Amino acid sequence: MKNKILTVLCVLFGLMMLNSGLNKFFNYMPMPEMSEEMIQIMGGFMTIKWILPLVAIIEIIGGILIAIPKTRALGAIVILPVMVGIFVHHLTHDIAGIGIALVLMVINIWAIVANRNKYLPIIR
Repeated sequence: MKNKILTVLCVLFGLMMLNSGLNKFFNYMPMPEMSEEMIQIMGGFMTIKWILPLVAIIEIIGGILIAIPKTRALGAIVILPVMVGIFVHHLTHDIAGIGIALVLMVINIWAIVANRNKYLPIIR
């Protein structure tokens, strides 16, 4: 039962990451109102021209990998740095959005813990 719940959550998580990555390239979702601080942060990201495409590619690849049960362990590790960035960003700059970031982080950590036996050869 827990495996089926994790599979459903990982598919939804993967679709959210895929959607977020594709939105960075095609801008099909409207941007919410941003504070002055957020405008400065986004301006910094726009100055570093390679950072948003890199994050988008990682979100797309990680989202696809985590949605497929056979590649879930790899996808969970690939998407982890992006999820840490999202979580810390919301924790420090946009506390109102911390709820969804926390849920996504818990799903990612659950996927990592559920696949921990696949990571043991890397550590040894």
